[in-house]
Amino acid sequence: MSDYIVRAAAANGQIRAFAITSKELTEMAKKRHATSPVITAALGRLLSGAAMMGVMMKGEKDLLTIQIQGSGPAKALTVTADSAGNVKGYPEVPDVILPPNAQGKLDVGGALGLGVMSVIKDLGMKEPYVGQIALQTGEIADDLTYYFATSEQIPSSVGLGVLMNKDNTVKQAGGFILQLMPFTDEETIAKLEKRICGLKSITSLLEQGHTPQQLLKEVLGDIPFEVMDTLPARFYCSCSKGRISKSLATIGKKDLDEMIADGNGIEVKCHFCNTNYKFSTEELKEIRH
Repeated sequence: MSDYIVRAAAANGQIRAFAITSKELTEMAKKRHATSPVITAALGRLLSGAAMMGVMMKGEKDLLTIQIQGSGPAKALTVTADSAGNVKGYPEVPDVILPPNAQGKLDVGGALGLGVMSVIKDLGMKEPYVGQIALQTGEIADDLTYYFATSEQIPSSVGLGVLMNKDNTVKQAGGFILQLMPFTDEETIAKLEKRICGLKSITSLLEQGHTPQQLLKEVLGDIPFEVMDTLPARFYCSCSKGRISKSLATIGKKDLDEMIADGNGIEVKCHFCNTNYKFSTEELKEIRH
């Protein structure tokens, strides 16, 4: 089954719920950036969270970017998602190797260290919305939970997981986001808190092959929910040679003249998908005009 997101409402609209299966898009990110297991896990979690947050936005052109700047060896991660389930991202240091953490798991928190998470929403207004928090654990799900509570004042629960095979391919990836509406009653809150406290790790649920719907069932227990819609999720970058040509056209004729005079052409790499675009001297001359 290809990756997809479900959007659901639970407890008669008192809870907004999202869940994703993201094995293929995480594997695609791993291949594009040749990431080590711990960086694949970190990037996969952030891509999964961003994809679900992306579909919370309303407009077709709305864009969400999450940047993590950390003190650990991974240094930084950047991901961008739209409202249609497309997501892309890249690590600053793709090949970090660390021993497992105290739980025997990939040490994502150790890779990222202390630092800052920024959430930037471009909703077509004059200025984008920017929310920023200090990283709480660097494990990403905890940090997103904290972001929702402090920056958006929405009590939320976020679970994210990536499971790797011994050969460094992605075995499972996915997660969920639950959000309480302001009118959620105490009984529902208490039920949900109890379920979440007793929940197995998200990776163990994914290992059992849980679909997004089954993940929500596991988290919500006997709280009834209704799936509103499902959307495909994919790693997708909209870069193209034409787009990069337009960017080059904006850098100024002096810089272009220097590139042309060099006589070797240039190569431009897209950060998000690692695709290389070559421009010959002749092409640079055309762009200059």
